[in-house]
Amino acid sequence: MKSQRLLSMMLLLQTRHQMTAADLADELDVSVRTILRDVTTLADADVPVFAERGRYGGVVLLPGSQLDVSKLSMVELDALKLLGLDPGQARQLGVDAATRTAHRKLASRRPLAGHSLVPLSELVNVDNMPWFSPETQGASVADLGKDLQFGRRLRILYRSSAERAERDASWRTVDPYGLLAKAGRWYLVADIDGSPRLYSQERMQRWEVLLEDRCLRQGESLASVSRHLSASVEQRGGITVTALLSLDRVDLARRILGSRLTSSKPLDAGRVEITIAYDEVEAVRQLLQFGANLHVTSPPEAQAVMRDVATATSALYQG
Repeated sequence: MKSQRLLSMMLLLQTRHQMTAADLADELDVSVRTILRDVTTLADADVPVFAERGRYGGVVLLPGSQLDVSKLSMVELDALKLLGLDPGQARQLGVDAATRTAHRKLASRRPLAGHSLVPLSELVNVDNMPWFSPETQGASVADLGKDLQFGRRLRILYRSSAERAERDASWRTVDPYGLLAKAGRWYLVADIDGSPRLYSQERMQRWEVLLEDRCLRQGESLASVSRHLSASVEQRGGITVTALLSLDRVDLARRILGSRLTSSKPLDAGRVEITIAYDEVEAVRQLLQFGANLHVTSPPEAQAVMRDVATATSALYQG
């Protein structure tokens, strides 16, 4: 998470005052180019950090700055590393109070004489919850997060997406890396039999902390496994669908289809040709919401699904 890396950089510079970009890159496990971009990001946010060129140069936190992280408790530091969470997610994780106190203690700049700054928290609102998303049920994220701190294996009672009834849930033993907040939902990131998995918090009914220490794959972390799992979800696609779409529905298609929309090519004044990647042909049912504004042109099996579903739906309303 970028916000966590920026905070870690500030903590390192607070302690050592000056470090080379290469040393920071090694400490934070990123490239030197990323470090230089982060310095620019912090400078744009009025954090007194800059890069000095030359033999004795490096990344410097200006002495005498108001960035006093020594005022923060360990709980507040942990909370501040989760800056990407919206207030609702912070409440779910049980760190909202610590985040507020950390923000109050960290003042990054002084206002001009006779003027006061409007708090940034009043000018920026982060809401990661998807539109029309109901309040999530399932495991308590705060309790699960506390139990994960023991570094032990978990035995979870979990219902897969194919199992509709709560009684179909089954127990499984996993090696947890931690929690992932993505698109307004929480997931447990864990290995099962050495393979990475995402477990939705909504479908996790109970869990038990086992006596054995967790056994994680060498060289892997919560961040690396989360990136791999997220990429595998977005990049998978067993079938490519081609369709003609009305030009005034392109923005809507981008919002709904996301990374499944792999290309868009203008054809004439009123239409574009798009390609969509799906795991299976039945998934093209999602395109029915575009109605007559979208015409699937290939493959034939996708056209057949669209025709059959549209025919069946039309029969419901005849007469």
